Amino acid sequence: MSGAYRTVAEPATAEFVVQGSEFIGHVRPVDSVSAADEFVDAVRAEYADATHNVPAYRVRTDADGDFLREYASDEGEPSGSAGKPALNVLTKRNLENCAVVVTRYYGGTNLGIGGLVRAYSRAVKEAVERAGIVEERPHEQVSITVEYNDSGTVRSILESEGYEFDADYAATVAFDVRVPVAEGDALRDRLRSATSGRVDLE
Repeated sequence: MSGAYRTVAEPATAEFVVQGSEFIGHVRPVDSVSAADEFVDAVRAEYADATHNVPAYRVRTDADGDFLREYASDEGEPSGSAGKPALNVLTKRNLENCAVVVTRYYGGTNLGIGGLVRAYSRAVKEAVERAGIVEERPHEQVSITVEYNDSGTVRSILESEGYEFDADYAATVAFDVRVPVAEGDALRDRLRSATSGRVDLE
């Protein structure tokens, strides 16, 4: 299990109200810092009328997990009361390639630092519980292009291995495949062998 890591299984949200303030925790799995930033921006845009949209994420920047980008922001809440508690939930559960945003609609009652820490932590915990936790391996995208005569051979190899892929049948046949990084080279070798080298790989 080279470079395996824990992340959330799927996107999820959790909502609750504390002393009139509504909190909505949003969580989703991501595979890059740019994907995490896009998710944060999308939630901010969707909940632009909210008082705060507090982001946090932990994302691998290499397949082995030697480099991890951690990010959190209080987004106008008192320092240390929002972003750090949200990030701490991900850290304590050892979750990677995972992004969260906690949306808050202010209800008129100040919760104090302790109240905010509890609320932002709870929003992330409940969203993560709804999403579920899985063990993943780093994946890469492999692009395969072949002539029609070899497309059946390629497709049967991909299906027998259980890889997720999209196929585009045009002048040639293009497959876009999601492959665990640890298996990428073996798949390329097998495809070259099965097609006598008549395969274009990227």
